[in-house]
Amino acid sequence: MIILPVTLTIAGAAALLNIWLAMRTGRLRVSEKVSIGDGGNPRLLARMRAHANFVEYTPFFLILLGLIELARGTSPWLWGIGVVYILARIAHAFGMDAEKPGKLRLIGIAATFIALIVLAGWALTIPYFGFKPTVTEIAAVG
Repeated sequence: MIILPVTLTIAGAAALLNIWLAMRTGRLRVSEKVSIGDGGNPRLLARMRAHANFVEYTPFFLILLGLIELARGTSPWLWGIGVVYILARIAHAFGMDAEKPGKLRLIGIAATFIALIVLAGWALTIPYFGFKPTVTEIAAVG
């Protein structure tokens, strides 16, 4: 059995973060009495976008993280980039709550993009430069 500790940990953290983002949006919906859409409320729209934005980027991040960990094994670099991604998404959510979205939102966006670009680049290099499985490794998978 293959266990991917980095991917499992970051996916678990992402699931909890997704629930937190949904609850923040839901609490505001209840307090503002808006059941569908944003009701013209800019705070609700910002929270909805923070949640939707998380849902848009996180699958790509987790897929890349898991495939790289599967191909290259667990590494401190993967742990680091996973933690950076989760912190970036938290910063983005708080940044979206600000009256005038500023530094936290920008930090969240930048760190998210950097994390995805790094993983995408890493993933693109593995098949050509970094991973040559042995016959034993191929047989162990099958």
